[in-house]
Amino acid sequence: MWQPDGWDVRSRIGVLTPHADVGPESELQAMAPPGIRVHAARVPFGAMAAGGAMDPTIPLAPVRAFVEPPHIDEAVALLAVAPVKAIGIGFTSSSYVTGAEGEEALVDRLQERSSGKPVVLTCASAVAGLGKLGARRIALFDPPWFDSELDRLGAEYFRSQDIEVVFHAPCGLPSTQRAINPGELYDWVVTHTPDTAEAVFIGGNGFRSVGIIAALEEQLARPVLTANQSLLWGLLQATNTKTKPTNYGTLFNS
Repeated sequence: MWQPDGWDVRSRIGVLTPHADVGPESELQAMAPPGIRVHAARVPFGAMAAGGAMDPTIPLAPVRAFVEPPHIDEAVALLAVAPVKAIGIGFTSSSYVTGAEGEEALVDRLQERSSGKPVVLTCASAVAGLGKLGARRIALFDPPWFDSELDRLGAEYFRSQDIEVVFHAPCGLPSTQRAINPGELYDWVVTHTPDTAEAVFIGGNGFRSVGIIAALEEQLARPVLTANQSLLWGLLQATNTKTKPTNYGTLFNS
C-alpha cells in the first residue's frame, strides 16, 4: 500500500561538491547499490558560476582555495551531523595541486570536524583501487577544462605514489560540463590509450564518465577507473558495505 519514500535505506553516505556542480552526486547515486543513498553538501568554488559555467580552463588558485579553511571545514561539520556513515570529497583537482602529503593533511584536518566519520578523497581512493587491481602503469585522461599544468600535476601525483603514467592529457572535447557526450569521450579514450597502460584513470568528479566504464573495459580489456567510481569504491570500503554496484567496472570486484 505504501510507496517508497527514501527513508528505508541500508546506509547513507555524504559527498562535498563545488557549489554549482551536480556531477559527483549524480554519478554516485547512479552507481550506488540498492539501499545506499547519497547526500551532498556544497562548498564555494571560485572558478564556477551559476549553472556550473566555467572558463574553458580553470585557474589553479580557486582549486587550491576549495580545500582551504573555513568553507570546506564547515561543510564537513554540518554534513557530519546528518546520519551519514562517511563523507567523500568530490574534487579530483585539489589532490593534484596539493599533492599526496597535502591530501593526507586535509583528511587529518577534516576528520577533526567530522565527528569521527571517515573522510574519503578521490585520488587516494584511486591509488588504493589501482593497488588492489595490481595495476602500476596508467593512462590518465583529464577533463578538457584542466589546463596542461593541472594535467601535469595530476601525472606527478600518481608518479609520487609509485604509479607510472604512460600517457596523460586533457581530453580534446568541448570544454563545458553539459557538452560532454559519453560516446565522444569513449572514442577519445579508446583512440589515445597506449598498449603499455595496465589501467585507465579518468580524472575530474565533474567529468561525465561513469556510463562508459563497462564499454571501455570490454573494448580495452583492462580496468577503467573514474573519479566518482573510485570515490564510491573508497566510501564503500570505509563503511564496510558488502553490497557492490554492478556494471560499473572491475574495481568493485576487488
